[in-house]
Amino acid sequence: MRSQPSENGSFKVTVAVSVLLLIALVFSGLGFFFRTALQAYQPANTTRVIIEIPKGKSPPAIARQLEAMQVIRNHTIFLYYGKLKGSWARAKAGEYELSPSMSPSQILAILESGLSVSHPFLIREGENSYEVAADIEAKGFGPKEKFLKLSRDASFISSLGLLPPPKSLEGYLFPDTYMLQRKMSQEDILRAMVKRFQAAWGANEEQRARELGLTRDQVITLASIVEKETGAPEERPIISGVFHNRLRKKMRLQSDPTSIYGIWSRYRGKIHRSDLMEMNPYNTYMIPGLPVGPISNPGNTAMQATLNPAEHHYLYFVSQNNGTHIFTATYEEHSRAVTKFQLDPKAREGKSWRDLKSRSVLPSPLPNLASPLKKSPTRSR
Repeated sequence: MRSQPSENGSFKVTVAVSVLLLIALVFSGLGFFFRTALQAYQPANTTRVIIEIPKGKSPPAIARQLEAMQVIRNHTIFLYYGKLKGSWARAKAGEYELSPSMSPSQILAILESGLSVSHPFLIREGENSYEVAADIEAKGFGPKEKFLKLSRDASFISSLGLLPPPKSLEGYLFPDTYMLQRKMSQEDILRAMVKRFQAAWGANEEQRARELGLTRDQVITLASIVEKETGAPEERPIISGVFHNRLRKKMRLQSDPTSIYGIWSRYRGKIHRSDLMEMNPYNTYMIPGLPVGPISNPGNTAMQATLNPAEHHYLYFVSQNNGTHIFTATYEEHSRAVTKFQLDPKAREGKSWRDLKSRSVLPSPLPNLASPLKKSPTRSR
């Protein structure tokens, strides 16, 4: 008679089989975990996506967003893999460019690096702070009102190392292309712009300003006018010379761009005779000497032209309506140029303020000190 397996023996076999199955499941699960954790979701898919991670966003929320963007396969596994590596404690806020072709390890390394996507931001020569602030807002770097407030904040300006500190950062936002990151504050952005100005204004410029009997602020103010008066770089030293000559003779500068800046909040592309008769600290038709401060952010060419004006006897210039000017030394010569290029509708081609109902020439506030109106050239950028 055959003996039957004992009940105890059957139980041991069952337990052994169960243990083996459990071990197999554990290894299978670990294999799946590490395959998912270590391998790219879609190795052949090189599509780039941008994820913005604000300060304080939780790791689970980041993982879920990456899965929703189809950058990773499984947010739970990615989350725990990041915990295993200790990556979440080192992850930084920022804007990152990622791809499904990246492994989870690579993605976590990028989040740890803090190397955010950079966006080019251009300040053009002659743009003023209002225009820069509007562009800052349009490009998603914060409200223009805050930018303008900071640019006039005495405490913030004093922290930038400009000695003596100016009353405003108008004129000191140096024209250049800046690589900005979303995580940068507006304070950081303004610091970068002023730092670029400080690199352009050195000991040589300071010495040359003293030789001219001008402060740094006065040089930048005059350079901001020179910048706005012409789009032709070769004319800047000549125009600078005109203004230096007029300042020496105590003639009013009578620059349209300064008058426009003084009414910027209401300026809509046309300057009227009444605007030029309005008393404000920027209207150089009404005030003697330089305006109270810069009217734009001049580039290095305008700054150097202001520091090194061309030597000549010109006191006047008038636009030829093509971006260049006619320069004259006497009021009589200037009047003839105004008649030819500004009062003749054919030469003006609808660009002048004199196309309005009032076609009269602004009278000189002081005898032999003022020129008739000239139209500033349209800036081509």
